[in-house]
Amino acid sequence: MPAFILTCFPPEDASNYDKLSALFDRVDVTPHFYRLFGGFADVIDWGALILLPILGYFGMRTVRRASMEFENWTAADRLAVFVGRITMMLVILLCTVMLYEVFLRYVLEAPTLWANELSLWLASIVFLCAGLYTMQQRSHIRILILYQALPRSLQHVCDIFSTLVIVTFTFFLCYGGYGEAFAKFYRWETFGTAFDPPIPATVKPLVLLITVLVAVQAVINLISDWNDESVNYSAADDIDEEEIARLKATIGDDKTINQPSGRH
Repeated sequence: MPAFILTCFPPEDASNYDKLSALFDRVDVTPHFYRLFGGFADVIDWGALILLPILGYFGMRTVRRASMEFENWTAADRLAVFVGRITMMLVILLCTVMLYEVFLRYVLEAPTLWANELSLWLASIVFLCAGLYTMQQRSHIRILILYQALPRSLQHVCDIFSTLVIVTFTFFLCYGGYGEAFAKFYRWETFGTAFDPPIPATVKPLVLLITVLVAVQAVINLISDWNDESVNYSAADDIDEEEIARLKATIGDDKTINQPSGRH
């Protein structure tokens, strides 16, 4: 990103330009590579920028619902489900980084300088992206004791009100936080450690982006669930019937267990 900022939107202040240029020279993974259009971004940078939306499109087009996921999802939900898939892979990467650091620190006594910050970076991204997936799956915490007692028409009123609250919160969060988020992103603010990852430059804008997507998903949920019949939730809804069937197949069903052995 520093390469594209310097190429497309260079800072007018000379000091900020010099700081961003020095940062780019320090973190560039392909130094002295062939740069295009007379800027800082090289062939690999532009190739990654072009491939990102292409791979994202095919990822959303090919995502499939798992058996335990929410059933009634439409094409509008594909982005949230795709983000959920990425989040699941990031969890594996996060655990791998933490296990690697534990092995180096306590077995080889040679800890890394980057594992702690990278774990913090990944965990923050997972936390944010999981919120979007949770909203699409209708898995967020809801207190339904009053909601279930209402007729469907009043449930619609509650659904509209809760969606308006989410949209209003998103509006004011973006209104109040856009300036700071843009400033951190534009100067590519880093963490200030030995590894020095751009956590402030990426997480702050990501908070606003994911919050907007959550609000959009809330509106999509409202429209998708509008014609659904009133559903009464209970503790039985948390039971995985497929898991119970697998357990019965493994240890035998009740008839097999309770069948007399023939000995007295």
